[in-house]
Amino acid sequence: MDTTDVTLREVMLRDGLQNITEFIPTEAKVELFRLLVASGIRDAEITSFVNPKAVPQFRDAARMAQAALKIKPEEVRVSALIPNLKGAELALNSGLRNLAFVMSVSESHNISNVRRSTEESLDELKKILDLHAEYPGLAVRVGMATVFGCPFEGKIKPRVTLDFIRRFYRLGVRNIALSDTVGFGNPREVKELAGTCVGEFPDVIFSIHLHNTRGLGLANSLAAYESGIRIHDGAVGGLGGCPFAPGAKGNTSTEDLVFMFEEMGVSTGVDLAALMEASRYFKKIKGDVSFSSAILEVGVPSPKGAMTKDGFQHPVRGRT
Repeated sequence: MDTTDVTLREVMLRDGLQNITEFIPTEAKVELFRLLVASGIRDAEITSFVNPKAVPQFRDAARMAQAALKIKPEEVRVSALIPNLKGAELALNSGLRNLAFVMSVSESHNISNVRRSTEESLDELKKILDLHAEYPGLAVRVGMATVFGCPFEGKIKPRVTLDFIRRFYRLGVRNIALSDTVGFGNPREVKELAGTCVGEFPDVIFSIHLHNTRGLGLANSLAAYESGIRIHDGAVGGLGGCPFAPGAKGNTSTEDLVFMFEEMGVSTGVDLAALMEASRYFKKIKGDVSFSSAILEVGVPSPKGAMTKDGFQHPVRGRT
């Protein structure tokens, strides 16, 4: 298996918090960002420029963006989710230049999520891309929601997703995230679609955003990796879920992704022990939070030692 490094994009500060009704203080979010960066995370989606009446958690989006830009190392990439032109302008005015434009390939979910038809969202995307003239450093990633299934319309045919990608491509988009918003996907579907996308659009940077709704998050991530996708979203503690998609549960846990890839010999650049400090800190901030990370629940393997008649006395040594 090719062991090319994989990049883990941390989305806990955006996707992980959007379903939490209690407002998390900006200072706590900034500290979480600091802990994530300290663990080795080099790509993070840190907030969302949406209507605060719809998602009150992000009423501090501009403050959060400015704080993160101020403290981040040069090599760390930070981005924010935007649903429309207004969100893009607010994000750009806050200093951000990496934007994640979200739209669904499902007409029903797009209306539920961003209150627009898919054609209206495409028109918004064109206006956002036109901002390149005013903001030369602007980089837009398109996040395609409900690629593998929609809570309203059910399964989405791959040709629907591919048709949208072709339209994005003609607009000049070269950075696209395939998102399983409600956890409908399975490894075979993910591997086939990811492989088709990478094969048909070799100059596009594809990433994968998976929800672990039905326990297939890690398997689907591995399937995407085997098809050539090298950027994988995760959220500390497996937090997350779309507030406008019935049944959506948390993201694949970043801790579990780190463990899986590192055990396979695929470098993530993330120190797992340091990463776990972020979840411990958040637990202090919000004591009733419920994580869905296997690593947080049971820890990494820690052999006690070789068994003798007198008990476990000898430490386990590496086998040859």
